Amino acid sequence: MAQTRTKVKVDLPSDKISDYFGSHVFGDKAMKAHLSKEAYKAIKAARETGEKIDREIAEQVAAGMRQWAVSKGVTHYTHWFQPLTGTTAEKHDAFFDPISDTESVEKFTGSALVQQEPDASSFPSGGLRNTFEARGYTAWDPSSPVFVVDNKIGKTLCIPTIFVSYTGEALDYKAPLLKSLHALESSAVEVCQLFDKNVKKVQATLGIEQEYFLVDEALYNARPDMVITGRTLFGYSAAKGQQLEDHYFGSIPERVYAYMLDFETEALKLGIPLKTRHNEVAPGQFECAPNFEDINLAIDHNQLLMDIMEKIARRHGLKVLFHEKPFAGINGSGKHNNWSMGTDTGVNLLSPGNTPNKNLQFLTFFVNVIKAVHDYPDLLRASIASTENQHRLGANEAPPSIISVFIGSQLTEVLNELESNKAKKSTKGKAESIIFPRIPEILLDNTDRNRTSPFAFTGNKFEFRAVGSSANSASPMIVLNTIVSQQLKAFMTDLKAAMKKGLSQDEAVVTVLRAYVKQSKNILFEGNGYSEEWLKEALKRGLTNITDVPNALKAYVDKDVLKLFDQSGVLSAKEVHARYEILIEEYTKKIQIESRVMGDLANTMVIPAAMNYQNKLAATAKNMKELGMKKASYDVYIKTVEEISGYVSELKRFVFEMVEARKRANAVDDVEKRAQMYCSEVQPYFHQIRYLADKLERIVENECWQLPKYRELLFIR
Repeated sequence: MAQTRTKVKVDLPSDKISDYFGSHVFGDKAMKAHLSKEAYKAIKAARETGEKIDREIAEQVAAGMRQWAVSKGVTHYTHWFQPLTGTTAEKHDAFFDPISDTESVEKFTGSALVQQEPDASSFPSGGLRNTFEARGYTAWDPSSPVFVVDNKIGKTLCIPTIFVSYTGEALDYKAPLLKSLHALESSAVEVCQLFDKNVKKVQATLGIEQEYFLVDEALYNARPDMVITGRTLFGYSAAKGQQLEDHYFGSIPERVYAYMLDFETEALKLGIPLKTRHNEVAPGQFECAPNFEDINLAIDHNQLLMDIMEKIARRHGLKVLFHEKPFAGINGSGKHNNWSMGTDTGVNLLSPGNTPNKNLQFLTFFVNVIKAVHDYPDLLRASIASTENQHRLGANEAPPSIISVFIGSQLTEVLNELESNKAKKSTKGKAESIIFPRIPEILLDNTDRNRTSPFAFTGNKFEFRAVGSSANSASPMIVLNTIVSQQLKAFMTDLKAAMKKGLSQDEAVVTVLRAYVKQSKNILFEGNGYSEEWLKEALKRGLTNITDVPNALKAYVDKDVLKLFDQSGVLSAKEVHARYEILIEEYTKKIQIESRVMGDLANTMVIPAAMNYQNKLAATAKNMKELGMKKASYDVYIKTVEEISGYVSELKRFVFEMVEARKRANAVDDVEKRAQMYCSEVQPYFHQIRYLADKLERIVENECWQLPKYRELLFIR
């Protein structure tokens, strides 16, 4: 079936993307057509300045939204939110309201728009909610546009919302993300006004590059490990993988191209500005990427995009895999987060200017970001820690677990000179009152792209490359926004202290930045992050290399981190502890599930297949012996039978030992200790069991082996 599939015909709404881009979004054009001027202005003010929308205006907005949605054939609406499960959630309600036994009207109230009450007890809460306490609230986020999802069966109006408990604690990703963005903007505006009093707003932006794999749906369904865990727990590498480097940027297969065209069309209707598509490095791997957007919207769009991609894949007889490492021996997938900040005056704060004064502003933000990463590397590491990403980090396709910053040779020279040289007064005018060598010569494309660095400066933005492909980018962005916000506050405090000593503002800026460069230069690394030399060098520098998930997650409950989140107003200590508990339990459960699947497959598929083939070989050898043939002629069969028998015996032993280790871990009540036991006592068996199963795959004849192999999963189009 997989070999005979043909591409699905995709009908485009128009030959021009501009004709249908955003057509399913209640955006500016739709709002002007369906809202009063008063309601329109209220939404614009909410988005631009954070002003609250009162209930009377909300009634007008709801009426306009309903009118627009019904005109598109929508019958239901939902509050669309992002709980701590890692996926999105929605509960659909109909617009209709019965007015008699046989009559009804379409109705959508302001109260239904602004707030709803889903069951909070059924989502992860980390102890914030008792299972018998069900009440939780979703609340409309007007900064993210409402949109219509068309699944070809029905249409639903989706309203982006936050999700909080009855007592107000955040139970989602969006609520703390919005708080972190507010904290960052507040701190950044204050620093910007040192250089330009006209700056009133700073917007953090994000571009998310999404990597993924595609496999045929029939082959996927024949792999229980992929269906349940998202990755192959067994499978010997195909003879041809990515060693010829012929897949990257190669011609896109027709069936895949049709799939891309289909999901891109649906995404573009929803206002997701997809610009790029291409083959990635590994066979069967691809990437798509949008334009930069406001961080909140970029993350909403990425979560929505993954959902669209999964649904569209089914139309094409494909399965899209977002797991960070679905196949051993070839590259895994990441979700590169390209982060920057821009002002309402049109300035990218991480883009060098063409005058010393503009470059001093650039260096102020540039150095403060580096200082923030230097001070909280373990927290950044925790923000991208997951069971799935653990398989990818540190391999030869992803940054290592050591957090470092790459800035390129030119900016390294600039920081070296900033560290060693004193600021000089200039006579060229007020705009250039403080200069030092090299600053006016900074170029826009001032760095190469170091793909081995987890956090790299790439000309006018920082690229956090260590984020996993299945992750919600809100997790690392909450951390990055928060640490940079707090660092900018610390900068203002240090600047004022320096100015009290008689330095001018520019002299004080340079003095403070020089101190930061000295304090944080250990985090800067320009070389090969994959190398053994870097592991040794990082150890000398005092940088941590946390390779397992339980230890990585501990950074969340460090007392300095709890203080950081509390002071910034992003998360309370109670909320951080809850998230830590959710993450540590999620890790344990996922390793437990993988262990159970691995044991089941070994006992019910791998070992029976090996024994069936073993019996065939034994019968052949017996027949040859009975026919009086020389021992040398059937000895090879006997040796293969003995080889299989040895592998099967070892496999059975390791599976039994793994199950016993799992039982011991399950008997432990302490959440942290149980996670550590799964990490140190259960998970190590995965490699041993897989090694033996993969050995058997290379011996057992194809007809006996039920699991589709890598050569089929990765290369059938």
